[in-house]
Amino acid sequence: MKRLLVIGLCLLCAQWCAGQQLMYANLDDLLADRADTATTLRVLHRTKKQIYTLGGADYRIVANENSGLSRYLKSRCYAVRIDGQLYVNCKKMRYERYRFGRWYAPAVRLGDHIFFQAQPLGQLAASSLVPVDAVRLGGEFGNAIAVSNLVNDRVYYEIDAATGRCTFLGKTRMHELLAPWPDKQAELAGEPTESAAIMLKYLFFLRQHME
Repeated sequence: MKRLLVIGLCLLCAQWCAGQQLMYANLDDLLADRADTATTLRVLHRTKKQIYTLGGADYRIVANENSGLSRYLKSRCYAVRIDGQLYVNCKKMRYERYRFGRWYAPAVRLGDHIFFQAQPLGQLAASSLVPVDAVRLGGEFGNAIAVSNLVNDRVYYEIDAATGRCTFLGKTRMHELLAPWPDKQAELAGEPTESAAIMLKYLFFLRQHME
């Protein structure tokens, strides 16, 4: 009987954790796991048309029937965790001289390392999605085609825990993170691009082996 009670309490605890809605005011609060709780948050996936015409990240997060909280989420909140998934507010993010726009991007946290998925910005991020053996078009015409094709593509960026600045997560940085696993470094070297789908595979590997 006691064993069944313990199991039941564990299941209730797991369900509660899975359904948690946490709001972080800034990067320091996120790193320290200091959060305000909520119960009415909704995650809305933005359409490709909305992203193409208005820019910004992939998700909107709103509070049901609470316009004040929705405004806070839109403008001031740094990050949100809903059902175990972390989202960062791209309005707070910059990469070099580029802005990501509004709304939220899915993120992965590994200790004090925070990585989020967003559109490729700048020449380095954009070129990371082109296979090394692909034919490249030069000049302004080629650049315009590349930019238009990248609207639906995603790469990963890393948030510096000390400064809050964003850097591109490509093979060079991932190779550093995989230093204890030479076999994974070799596998990474053979990847055709540095897209979010490829980097996420290695982020999951790191999560399994770092936690």
